[in-house]
Amino acid sequence: MYPEPVRHAPVQRAVEVHQPTPLQPAVMAPAPVVPLQPGAVPSVASIVLPDGRVVTGYAINPVQPEPVAAKPPVSRAAVNVALGGVGFLAVCGGLLLLTTFITALTALITQLITLAAVIFGGWIAVQVFKPHGRQGGTTVNIRKAVIKRSHFHG
Repeated sequence: MYPEPVRHAPVQRAVEVHQPTPLQPAVMAPAPVVPLQPGAVPSVASIVLPDGRVVTGYAINPVQPEPVAAKPPVSRAAVNVALGGVGFLAVCGGLLLLTTFITALTALITQLITLAAVIFGGWIAVQVFKPHGRQGGTTVNIRKAVIKRSHFHG
């Protein structure tokens, strides 16, 4: 199904080696002095490249960062007091949330008990006050039973 692999002898190829040519550093020619109004137009700089071309452009002065004001060291005691205050506030907040949760849970349980009492009381009231017409179960009329038993005929 697949063709048989064919083995070839390795081919030798010519290898070219390229050596990098070092570049000469650019020679900075002094920029011509042109009288300008101070601050109106930035100074122009010219650079002479190794091949003789001259590149002229505006000089970009690096932005100097403003000096950072020395910060006074913070004492360890102040840090410990601040962390202790944060911890105390966290504990107080947690206790407040816990008491709120317990209060809400108590109210819920109270409402559930009240609801159960109302439902159960209503069921009892329905049983007591419903008409006794045809009820399920066996009913015995005691007068007839007594009369039949004593054979009273009247």
